[in-house]
Amino acid sequence: MKFVWAFIVGGALCVIAQILLDKTNLTPARILVSYVVVGVLLGAVGLYSPLVDLAGGGATTPLTGFGYLISKGVRQAVDEKGLIGALTGGLSSAAGGIAAAILCGLLASLIFKNRPRR
Repeated sequence: MKFVWAFIVGGALCVIAQILLDKTNLTPARILVSYVVVGVLLGAVGLYSPLVDLAGGGATTPLTGFGYLISKGVRQAVDEKGLIGALTGGLSSAAGGIAAAILCGLLASLIFKNRPRR
C-alpha cells in the first residue's frame, strides 16, 4: 500500500505543477523555486513530516521534499549548535544529494558533446 500512496502523492505534486504550467504565466523555474519554498514552509510548521510518513518516496523525491529536507536540517542544527545552525544546517543535511547532482552533471558533461543550437 505504501507504493500506492507514493504514486498518488508524487503524481499529485506533478499534476499540480503541470496545471500551473498550463493555466498560468509562471515559468518552470518559478514553479520549481515555489515547490522548494512550500516544502521548507510545510516542513518548518511540521505538516510535511506526516506526508513523508504516509507516502515515503512520493513525498521526498519531488522538490518539495528537498525543501523539507532543508528545513529539517536547519531545525536539527539549531537545536544542536544554536543560531549558527540556521546557516549551516540546510546545506549539511542536503550535502549528499547536492554532491550526487554535481557528480552526475559532471559525468554527463564528460560523456555527451555540447552542440550549439541553430
